[in-house]
Amino acid sequence: MSDRVVDDIVAWLPSLLQGLEALQFVARNLHPPAFDAVMEAVGQPEQALQAARAGLGEWPQDFADLRHHLDATSEAVLAGIAGLRAAQQPGGDMTTVFRALRYSPRAQEALYATVARLPPVSSFFLPPALREDVALVERLAQPAAEGSGVIHGGEPGARGSFSLYVPEYYTPDRAWPLVVALHGGTGNGRAFLWSWLADARARGTILIAPTAVGSTWALMGDDRDTPNIGRTLDMIRSRYNIDASRQLLTGMSDGGTFCYVSGLRAESPFTHLAPVSATFHPLMAQFADADRLHGLPIHLVHGRLDWMFPVQTARDARDALAAAGANVTYRELDDLSHCYPREVNALLLDWLDGC
Repeated sequence: MSDRVVDDIVAWLPSLLQGLEALQFVARNLHPPAFDAVMEAVGQPEQALQAARAGLGEWPQDFADLRHHLDATSEAVLAGIAGLRAAQQPGGDMTTVFRALRYSPRAQEALYATVARLPPVSSFFLPPALREDVALVERLAQPAAEGSGVIHGGEPGARGSFSLYVPEYYTPDRAWPLVVALHGGTGNGRAFLWSWLADARARGTILIAPTAVGSTWALMGDDRDTPNIGRTLDMIRSRYNIDASRQLLTGMSDGGTFCYVSGLRAESPFTHLAPVSATFHPLMAQFADADRLHGLPIHLVHGRLDWMFPVQTARDARDALAAAGANVTYRELDDLSHCYPREVNALLLDWLDGC
């Protein structure tokens, strides 16, 4: 790289990553009554990012693609933070917050395109506890295997499509665990993929993030989502070596609820279920296939502060599923509202390996 490009990246990248971490912090800690306190904890990372961008010079044409991705990331981060600030103004509400947070996965997707060229970015897309793992960092620095990385199975946000992540160090000579992660209501798999990517990348896990056929998952009536997920799974199995004994179906909110709807079917291919911040009706356990449910590993994760699906819903699910014969693990997070807690991903993967 030219000295100018190196100097600009050194000045730019820390504030860019700090801004993206701020969006992730808000997404994890969002609780409507405490929103102002969360924003106060974030500070004003946009100021450093704006100042860094203002000092950038011209880059040689050879680096135009890199500059494009960093610019796109910066613009998404700044738009997201601006949206959060707008939510604090008169007329702002939680809908404004949720719209602002949609910029976080857009920023991550733009930034991920630079992992092979910028080691600090590669480390950013690892769980914090593993960012200094020398062997892992070196493995990820090798040329990516063919058919690996982030792959999209349709246009952005297309209903019924999917996004896929295959670790860049994939080899077909061993079987790899699989996580199928279902987004929340009105979401899409392309965005939800980023809730799991860092852990899948670190732990050597193939990750599929489908998008519901309708505006949310088929929680009642005609279920078009289960066969659609099945077709996606069959296609991925035909291309990659999947460990049939480690296939986790998990999801957030409506996606977690659909884990019950689809995952308790007698013909479900999934070996483990992990609903997160989901709702549950005791009839789900009563109507589930008894042989399927007996001994089935189910890991429930719920927040004590959940304002959409009160925590008693998860406690009732724990009791009903255990009474029906499932092998239930229950995790209740005292500080979690109706948000996705990325820190549980490593725990779920440990559980997937150990059951």
